[in-house]
Amino acid sequence: MEELLGLDELSWIDVAAHLARDPRLIIPAGALEQHGPHLPLGSNVLIARHIAGDLSREFHVLRAPTVHYGVNVASDRAYAGTASLIQKTLHRVMNELLAAWEAQGIREFIIITAHRHEPHLDALATLVTRQARVRVLSIWDVDLSDLLEGQPGPLHAGEAETSLMLHLYPSLVRMDRARDFDLPDDAFRRYVRDQLPSPPPGGAGVVGRPTLATAEKGAAIYQRILTAIQRAVFLPATEADTDTL
Repeated sequence: MEELLGLDELSWIDVAAHLARDPRLIIPAGALEQHGPHLPLGSNVLIARHIAGDLSREFHVLRAPTVHYGVNVASDRAYAGTASLIQKTLHRVMNELLAAWEAQGIREFIIITAHRHEPHLDALATLVTRQARVRVLSIWDVDLSDLLEGQPGPLHAGEAETSLMLHLYPSLVRMDRARDFDLPDDAFRRYVRDQLPSPPPGGAGVVGRPTLATAEKGAAIYQRILTAIQRAVFLPATEADTDTL
């Protein structure tokens, strides 16, 4: 029988007993945000939850329910279904959750996010606890450049993200709708800094080249990310370690 490790799957007695052995908690964090016409709105949620689940099972660490909402790029909020929090709200909600769990004995929070927007990351990176350690791990900080053909790193709903989804959730990907869209460097900087009043015309929510995505690339990307988090958080450090966060 598979070990139950999700807080929402256990009784309070089971949670207390587990925390007495290991006072850590993994928190997956995503966002409900458009990912082009070919990927689901919850791509960041699904990816973060999958990674957190694998790490939770491998290292027998409790896992919180996934945080489904984050701080989205301003110009993406016009797309149907997308819903965003402001940075202050996410920061406050997360602080209140961490305070409640710390009071119950949790001594280390491991937040894994698959959403890269800077205000979102800032909200998580500035969380405050009384004594508990807070680690924030953005999966897109891992160097993936050697695994990709058409981009130097992850963009938005492009080659990297689409490959991951093809590997993890192929039934949710509509490759027949995938269209490449390259944004000039200056325009991309304005996009991620919320300086564009509306979505870049012609992109349909995509920045990058999703048509280059494959499930095989996704498997390699996933393993690279998983290994980086394992080494950064769960395994003893060695001089030979690479691809760490």
